[in-house]
Amino acid sequence: MSPAAVSPDPDRPAPPARPAGPGRPPGPPGAGADPAEPDAAGPEDVDRGTAGEDAGDEDGEEAAGRSLLAASGAQGLGPAFGPLHFQLVLLRRMADHQGELVAEALRELRVSRADLREANRRWQAMVRSPRQQGAVRRYRSVLGPPQAVGRRRIGDLTCEALSWPVPLWPTLRFEVLAGPGGAVWNEWLVRAPGAAGPTLRTATDLAPWSCTVDEVARAFAPARPLEGTAPTRWRLAFTALAGPAEPGGDGAPAPEPYVAEFTWGLLQRVTRAG
Repeated sequence: MSPAAVSPDPDRPAPPARPAGPGRPPGPPGAGADPAEPDAAGPEDVDRGTAGEDAGDEDGEEAAGRSLLAASGAQGLGPAFGPLHFQLVLLRRMADHQGELVAEALRELRVSRADLREANRRWQAMVRSPRQQGAVRRYRSVLGPPQAVGRRRIGDLTCEALSWPVPLWPTLRFEVLAGPGGAVWNEWLVRAPGAAGPTLRTATDLAPWSCTVDEVARAFAPARPLEGTAPTRWRLAFTALAGPAEPGGDGAPAPEPYVAEFTWGLLQRVTRAG
């Protein structure tokens, strides 16, 4: 598909501003460090809820010849890093919260957990390389020409919005917002223009992987951005009804406080605050 020189959804509001924190200067929404993350083993490097399955899953998949990345030489000095590899990078961080959904996605992509870890290792090496070419150029080299390019105004500043399709999530796009000089302000999954998003009325509507940061922020305004636990993570504090009102109930139920957690802009989990 040739890149379309059209602007991403102009009606999408500016992304919720992240609070300033260590290593993240205050400024445009989503501004922060390039999302390089630790390689050392730690709590986030265990696929929670599925860690015990890794060895058996990998042996079975490799014996059956199901790993496309391994078959194409993606490990070691394999071919150029491409869209399939990048989808595994997105899934790597999501595995910390949604191991079962990630396992299902790996089966759909016909790759193994070893492939996922190898893709993430190669991505982190590219991000940290002293010869790195800049985030926007890196995304272009990995994902190809963007499907859409446009200008977006955030406050007093104008940025370039680039987006690419993500086959694993057909109704989403991976969006990069770049400021003057190519500095990346934000990089996350958003709803594709024209694609219908979920109807969000209560906390029970917030299913993992069903919605994006801006969709939750709009549905439960005013949502308050909180500091994330990593450059690729967002959190929003908001109030919402726990569920639909009971027919014949006494009085209207009161909204309750919640915190929604996102990885690469996609909802991972919602917890009741306090």
